[in-house]
Order: sequence, then structure tokens, then C-alpha cells
Amino acid sequence: MKIVFTTNNQHKLDEIRKITAGKIEILSLSDIDCHDDIEENGTTLEENALIKARYIKDKFGFDCFADDTGLEVDALDGAPGVYSSRYAGENCNPQDNMEKMLREMQGKENRKARFRTVIALLLNGKQHFFEGIINGEIIKEKRGTAGFGYDPIFLPDGYSKTFAELGDNVKNTISHRAIATRQLIHFLLSD
Repeated sequence: MKIVFTTNNQHKLDEIRKITAGKIEILSLSDIDCHDDIEENGTTLEENALIKARYIKDKFGFDCFADDTGLEVDALDGAPGVYSSRYAGENCNPQDNMEKMLREMQGKENRKARFRTVIALLLNGKQHFFEGIINGEIIKEKRGTAGFGYDPIFLPDGYSKTFAELGDNVKNTISHRAIATRQLIHFLLSD
């Protein structure tokens, strides 16, 4: 089976392809000759995922899926959430976001956080949602070089290493995106 993954994030594309290897062939936006920058202006992860999927379905006609992911921190009332990728401002990078997070968390005892991924699938004229959550905490300094985004400061529950220290093989079996993607795969292969 082939399906389009609506993302311009090469890290996400690589991660999804590793998780689905041997089960589903994932087509990228460049594979369908889409080089558009799709605006994500929703106020929830569900809205943003659906905006991206609908854009491809409406413009190119392909069945597809899209995801949106947020880091939700208890001590910050769930922030940055849907704004995780631009937490430090519109033109920020992952380092800027992590540094802002570490500053915001200084002196906070409750460091509980979770990563949440929502996948929106448009298939055969219907929409479906899949969600993956992994709980953990924000540590006080960056550790590790693998992964992307907030991985160097996120310590998943039950582990002594951050996502950035665990590496792809472990992360891609336990992460929020892996959990949601497994639900997607199960749905697609049992349909």
C-alpha cells in the first residue's frame, strides 16, 4: 500500500518511514510534486493535522495523512502545545525553543510533560484520527545528539536517557509518533 504523508519536515518523514518500513510505502510531498508551504493556523493539534491533510486532498486528490505534535508541560499550563515548533518566535529553530523552555522551567519543581501526536487520515472520503502520547519530564540541561526538536531535554517515563540519547531504534518504538503511527498502520492494513 502507498499513501502520502503531508509534511515538509524531513526528520518526521524519515521517522515515519522507519516506523512503517516493510508495511506501507510512504510518499513524500516531493514525490507528488508538491513544494507548497502549507500554513498551519489551527488552534489544536487535530485542526493543524486536518488542515494539512485537506490541503493535499483538495489540491492533489490523494488520500493522505498528516500529523501535528505538541510538547505539553504541566508547569506551563500545557504550553507550548500546538505552538511547540515556534515557541521562541516565528523564525526560531529547535535550539531557540529548547533554550526558552529551559529558562521557563528554571525553579519549577513540577517538570512533568508529555509529547502528544495527532494523525489525521483522509481515506476513501472519510476522516480518521489517531493519537499517541508519551509521558515524561523536562530535564534541566540538554543531553544527547540524536533525534530532533525537544528530544535532548525530554526524559520519557521509565527511562534514564532522553529521546536524544536513546537513538532512533528505541525512540521509534516508544515515542508519541510511533504510538499514533502504529494505530494508523493497524487501521490501514485491517481495512
